[in-house]
Amino acid sequence: MHGKGGGERLGQETGVEEIAAKLNVHRSTVYNELKRGDTGEMDSNGRIGYSAELAQQEIINNYRRRRTARAAAE
Repeated sequence: MHGKGGGERLGQETGVEEIAAKLNVHRSTVYNELKRGDTGEMDSNGRIGYSAELAQQEIINNYRRRRTARAAAE
Protein backbone atom coordinates (compact mmCIF):
# COMPACT_ATOMS: atom_id res chain seq x y z
CA MET A 1 0.00 0.00 0.00
CA HIS A 2 1.26 3.44 -0.80
CA GLY A 3 0.49 6.89 0.55
CA LYS A 4 -0.08 9.93 -1.59
CA GLY A 5 3.61 10.73 -1.93
CA GLY A 6 6.03 9.16 -4.35
CA GLY A 7 6.19 5.54 -3.25
CA GLU A 8 5.81 6.16 0.48
CA ARG A 9 4.46 3.31 2.55
CA LEU A 10 1.05 3.87 4.04
CA GLY A 11 1.52 5.55 7.40
CA GLN A 12 4.85 7.26 6.85
CA GLU A 13 3.29 10.62 6.05
CA THR A 14 -0.31 9.65 6.68
CA GLY A 15 -2.35 10.14 9.84
CA VAL A 16 -4.07 7.30 11.65
CA GLU A 17 -7.49 8.67 10.69
CA GLU A 18 -6.60 8.59 7.00
CA ILE A 19 -5.13 5.08 7.23
CA ALA A 20 -8.27 3.85 8.99
CA ALA A 21 -10.47 5.41 6.32
CA LYS A 22 -8.43 3.82 3.50
CA LEU A 23 -8.62 0.40 5.16
CA ASN A 24 -12.28 0.88 6.14
CA VAL A 25 -11.58 0.13 9.83
CA HIS A 26 -11.97 2.11 13.03
CA ARG A 27 -9.00 4.25 14.06
CA SER A 28 -8.60 2.18 17.26
CA THR A 29 -7.82 -0.84 15.05
CA VAL A 30 -4.92 1.07 13.52
CA TYR A 31 -3.69 2.26 16.92
CA ASN A 32 -3.85 -1.31 18.27
CA GLU A 33 -1.86 -2.62 15.31
CA LEU A 34 0.76 0.09 15.75
CA LYS A 35 1.02 -0.79 19.44
CA ARG A 36 1.46 -4.50 18.65
CA GLY A 37 4.25 -3.79 16.17
CA ASP A 38 6.03 -1.10 18.20
CA THR A 39 9.79 -1.69 18.04
CA GLY A 40 10.51 0.69 20.93
CA GLU A 41 12.51 2.95 18.63
CA MET A 42 11.70 6.30 17.06
CA ASP A 43 12.82 7.74 13.75
CA SER A 44 14.36 11.18 13.34
CA ASN A 45 10.87 12.73 13.02
CA GLY A 46 9.68 11.27 16.34
CA ARG A 47 7.46 8.56 14.83
CA ILE A 48 7.40 5.15 16.45
CA GLY A 49 9.14 2.27 14.74
CA TYR A 50 6.85 -0.47 13.42
CA SER A 51 7.59 -4.06 12.51
CA ALA A 52 4.92 -6.19 10.81
CA GLU A 53 6.85 -9.30 11.84
CA LEU A 54 6.78 -8.23 15.49
CA ALA A 55 3.04 -7.51 15.30
CA GLN A 56 2.40 -10.92 13.72
CA GLN A 57 4.42 -12.68 16.41
CA GLU A 58 2.45 -10.83 19.10
CA ILE A 59 -0.83 -12.07 17.55
CA ILE A 60 0.46 -15.66 17.45
CA ASN A 61 1.60 -15.45 21.08
CA ASN A 62 -1.81 -14.07 22.13
CA TYR A 63 -3.63 -16.95 20.39
CA ARG A 64 -1.33 -19.49 22.05
CA ARG A 65 -1.85 -17.88 25.45
CA ARG A 66 -5.64 -17.95 25.04
CA ARG A 67 -5.64 -21.55 23.83
CA THR A 68 -3.51 -22.63 26.83
CA ALA A 69 -5.72 -20.76 29.29
CA ARG A 70 -8.87 -22.25 27.75
CA ALA A 71 -7.44 -25.79 27.93
CA ALA A 72 -6.48 -25.31 31.60
CA ALA A 73 -9.99 -24.09 32.45
CA GLU A 74 -11.64 -27.21 31.01
